[in-house]
Amino acid sequence: MQSFISDTLDSILKTTKSFEDVVFILPSQRAKVFLKQTLKDKISVGFLPETLNIEQFVQQVSGIQKADSIQLLFHFYTIYKSLEKDPDSFDTFSSWAFTVLQDFNEIDQHLVDTKEIFVYLRDIQRLKKWSVSGTFKETELMKDHYSFLEKLNNFYPPLYQFLLERKIGYQGLMYREACNNIDVYLQEKSNKKFFFIGFNALNKAEEFLFQKVLETENSDIYWDLDETFFNSNHQAGTFIRKYKKEWKYYEKNSLKTLSSSFSSQKNIQVIGASKNTTQIKYAGEILEKFSDFKNTALILADETLLPITLNSLPKNINAINITMGYPLKDIPTTSLLFSIFQLFVSQEKLQKTVVNEFYHKDVVRFLKHQSIYKLLSNNENSLVDNFTEEIGKENHIFITQQQLESLLKNSDEEIKKVVAAIFSSYTTINEFLDRILNLINILKVDVADLEKEYLFRFYTAFTQLKTLQTEYEYFTDLKTLGLFFKQLIASETLSFQGEPLKGLQLMGMLETRVLDFENIILTSTNEGVLPASSQQNSFIPFDVKLAFGLPTYREKDAIFSYHFFRLLQRAKNVFILYNTEHDVFGSGEKSRFVTQLEMMRTDIVQKIVTPNVISDKSELKEIAKTESTLERLKEIAGKGISPSALTNYLHNPVSFYKQKILKIKEFDDVEETVAFNTLGTVVHETLDELYRPFVNEFLSVEIITKMEVDSKDLVIKHFRLHFKNGNLNTGKNRLIFEVAKRFVSNFLAKEKELLKNCKNKLKIIATEENLSAEINIEGIDFPIKLHGQVDRVDELNGVLRIIDYKTGMVTGANLRVPEFENLRDEKHLKAIQVLLYAYLFTKSKNYNFKQPLEAGIYSFKNLNSGFLAIDFALPRKKAENSITQEKLEDFITEIKLYIKEIYNLKEGFIEPADLRY
Repeated sequence: MQSFISDTLDSILKTTKSFEDVVFILPSQRAKVFLKQTLKDKISVGFLPETLNIEQFVQQVSGIQKADSIQLLFHFYTIYKSLEKDPDSFDTFSSWAFTVLQDFNEIDQHLVDTKEIFVYLRDIQRLKKWSVSGTFKETELMKDHYSFLEKLNNFYPPLYQFLLERKIGYQGLMYREACNNIDVYLQEKSNKKFFFIGFNALNKAEEFLFQKVLETENSDIYWDLDETFFNSNHQAGTFIRKYKKEWKYYEKNSLKTLSSSFSSQKNIQVIGASKNTTQIKYAGEILEKFSDFKNTALILADETLLPITLNSLPKNINAINITMGYPLKDIPTTSLLFSIFQLFVSQEKLQKTVVNEFYHKDVVRFLKHQSIYKLLSNNENSLVDNFTEEIGKENHIFITQQQLESLLKNSDEEIKKVVAAIFSSYTTINEFLDRILNLINILKVDVADLEKEYLFRFYTAFTQLKTLQTEYEYFTDLKTLGLFFKQLIASETLSFQGEPLKGLQLMGMLETRVLDFENIILTSTNEGVLPASSQQNSFIPFDVKLAFGLPTYREKDAIFSYHFFRLLQRAKNVFILYNTEHDVFGSGEKSRFVTQLEMMRTDIVQKIVTPNVISDKSELKEIAKTESTLERLKEIAGKGISPSALTNYLHNPVSFYKQKILKIKEFDDVEETVAFNTLGTVVHETLDELYRPFVNEFLSVEIITKMEVDSKDLVIKHFRLHFKNGNLNTGKNRLIFEVAKRFVSNFLAKEKELLKNCKNKLKIIATEENLSAEINIEGIDFPIKLHGQVDRVDELNGVLRIIDYKTGMVTGANLRVPEFENLRDEKHLKAIQVLLYAYLFTKSKNYNFKQPLEAGIYSFKNLNSGFLAIDFALPRKKAENSITQEKLEDFITEIKLYIKEIYNLKEGFIEPADLRY
């Protein structure tokens, strides 16, 4: 394949034998590397020409050094503060200043008369406010916006002058100054011959500079365009056709160079893939088929897909050159730094700054970050795990500095000093920046080379911030610094170092300028990505841009059209991938450029690819029983099986196995908001304490009234016992506390209402009583103990009632059991529990069934339904609540079958097929 660079050099070599006084100017740094290599292959001896990218050339002409974005922002704020009576804080300023600088940059690049455009902008705002009747009403927001746009002309001249005096500036300033200095520069370089190679869309300043250089009649310009696009009205040739028509240079000179390679035979495939990941994975599959990557490029139209791409490249790629930066926001160190800022942001928000306590989630996030976790771990155990476990057990919502120091007491002295300093009371911004720099210094000691790169990038960023803060002191607090850091990190990248001439080229669209490849894989060719959406981030309205010749989305579309079609000119194998799936922004449509390409050529293969779905027959999880399992089950049989354990088995045998056989407990997490089980425990224990003094006594309205007085203090008492270190005064916890009080008071009100009828006699028999009984099962050669704690046993008008309290919602349907054959159904689990309590009570008390017996539930979310008793009646029949000895025997016969199943060594613990969670 004959590339554009090779063709251009062949043409130049016909007229130029010595390169001692020759300057090549190219659009990008990458193009310089490839040009030098190609030239070395073409000449055997002699000087290589001076080679500059356009930015270096403009810097050389202007004598201005380019300032980085942070430096510019600080200088701009200096000017802004000197002009404004009531300036914004630095973080608010930086949120709009980047856009203003971008607009200044564009205005200067296109040599717009700044006074004229700013007056024009001002007049537009004044016209918007003008009204014949004078009835136009401005809101405060509108006033601020109009006022702000009118002030742009106040900011620009002093900033420009300030930067000019220091010989630094943004790109636009460099261009404007280069235009002012070009005549002097060309006089000094009168012996030089300039060649502009591979340009397309030029700003007004570049047009002016190029034409000035070409007027010397000792220089030339080489365009990279195919005649297919030039000799038609195709968008890709828009700019070069314009220059051919308007430039004075072309009155005497012909246009160089138009190729004719686009119409040659090519293998072009347009491939639709669902989702971005599928595109990238398929691109990896295409690359697997290549044996040599010397002339191959993988181009990402959407550069945010770089992290996915790097994880999807095939193993046969032994060398790769990446021309785009890795987003800093995706680097692990970024989340560590954010977690440090979050410690103090939450501290201030939760008003814990004075006592210097930290929110537990922020502390755990910091400690469990991979870098810190590794730093504080040894071979035996993890200090961090022990510490977080202790936080959960003691329910510490806020962590003190003393607790953190106790965590670090056995650590290395230097590590202890640096990590402890992170949690010290905040004093100054510079001191806080020192903490982070010291932490980075500690972390860099024992990390891989790639992590060293991450850390070094952040070290330089924070060192720069510290230098600027020392000089300007614009960060007044950590919140301002944190917000600025977040803005900064969103746009910063980590550059890759590599050998540009070796292996696969992985690049973005703009980096492809001037370069040609035989094999091209282009991803994310979707409308809205290629070209990008027409949304513009600018304070200059669209109509004003048109009036002053500033570029709009139309010009940007033409630029991307050029890049897309130029890339295909000399390629032989082209794979164009796009996402077929619609997302929230309505993409899923392939780029208009792809549609144009399909209309221009007849040799395009179109196809849709989908991920390979491997059907996997899902088998129910089964855990086989062993002799050791049986030993543990025997142990359980001796200690006792509770109604809740049995219903847990019926609901999910695997869960029973984990909890009872393996003794796996749930992790003690910090309970910030009162958990539902804590609410239930508090209500149960409050009622127990209220009723316990009246066991074996008949209740009266007076007794219940006394209980109502005591109930609030008892609710508080039991919350303190079960909600350690928790705050019940605000937020959800206050609401849950009020719910607990309401549950108890509503229940007592229901009791009082019952007793107001003199005919009702209510006697408390027992409260929170532990019951147990042994049963013998055929086939099991040892007795099985059943045990449980019944919430309450009472006697109402001669009927003994076994009562279970439930803080959740229970209805009568949950307690209807017309038959015992299908007890395993989830709807019967509550009924099983209540009937087991009834069975345990009758067995342990040797109950005489001559007295009527009922069992049921009080549901605190359904108190209006009163006592919900077990109902043995068939559907649509009269309720049958009485529990007889025969019914209990039938019930326990069915329960014995389930227990026999548990102790059957041949039957494993099988997860149910219809398990919802």
